[in-house]
Amino acid sequence: MNRVHLFSPFRLRELVFKNRIFVSPMCQYSAVDGMPTDWHLVHLGSRAVGGAALVMTEATAVSPEGRITPFDTGIWSQEQATVFRKIAGFIRQHGTVAGIQIAHAGRKASTEVPWRGGKVLDSGNGGWQPVAPSPVPFAEGYIVPREMTEEDMVRIREAFAAAARHGQEAGFEVIEVHMAHGYLLHGYLSPLTNRRTDAWGGSLENRLRFPLSVARAVREEWPESLPVLVRVSVTDWVEGGWDLQQTIAFAGELKKIGIDMVDCSSGGTVPDAKVPAGPGFQTPFAAAVRREVGIATGAVGLITEPAQAEQIVSTGMADAVMIGREFLRDPYWPLHAARSLGVDMPWPLQYERAKPL
Repeated sequence: MNRVHLFSPFRLRELVFKNRIFVSPMCQYSAVDGMPTDWHLVHLGSRAVGGAALVMTEATAVSPEGRITPFDTGIWSQEQATVFRKIAGFIRQHGTVAGIQIAHAGRKASTEVPWRGGKVLDSGNGGWQPVAPSPVPFAEGYIVPREMTEEDMVRIREAFAAAARHGQEAGFEVIEVHMAHGYLLHGYLSPLTNRRTDAWGGSLENRLRFPLSVARAVREEWPESLPVLVRVSVTDWVEGGWDLQQTIAFAGELKKIGIDMVDCSSGGTVPDAKVPAGPGFQTPFAAAVRREVGIATGAVGLITEPAQAEQIVSTGMADAVMIGREFLRDPYWPLHAARSLGVDMPWPLQYERAKPL
């Protein structure tokens, strides 16, 4: 078992993960007024039963207007924390770390769920006014977001801090701040979406300022013994946009304020980016950030095969693999991956009679 790096323990601060297989945040669009439901308990709980080391919630909004759709989960209230407590407790009961990703959708907020077309919702159809660093809509037909004031920034930064407090109350042990995929904080980072001419836009230093202040606020609220992760889009895949070198500079600043791991995704800023998607296509980003900054990274994107995941971890390209769609196809992917790689991984007692010999 020691020869298979994918199933070796991994430590961040005082938290030890039993292996290097993490469940990426995946929106389920099944909440009611921001409250998680039995769907979330079963969806997240089954991945814990399946042997993942970390199970992360979907992008969970820090405020009502920060939701992508009206059916996203939220963590802006004590009531939501109370409902999440059962889910986090079930995950931990099965030897898995429970994590929550906190987010604000920015200019990509106020849309319908994907299976109803994902169209923009106006105020007459349950929608609301999105906010963003600059009044630049995501695409044709999207609502022009209201440019944020400094008062908005203070309010939203405090919403992220409050979400961290509620996440602790709910029993989560890992928190990830969503700064990717064209949502609010990524909107500040990218010159494609941040057109501000004040202290919050223009130079790289200025574009980093608000996201770093949010990361710092979350780190200060989160227990010193537990890790904080940040998800980034390493590149916009558009010339003149956010790119790897800017990400490396940003990751260095995140490390200075105590962020423990960078979850390396990409894209999402503009709808027509040409993304060269293929198996493991984002893994080199995780490797570059890890090498240049000396910070732990997670690799994400079309990681589907056990040998592929083992190669990523064993060669030091990333410290963990963040798996999404493959977990939708197979909640028990770690159990099957272990068998494929020759690791005798324990099965849940209730399922042990089905374990292959």
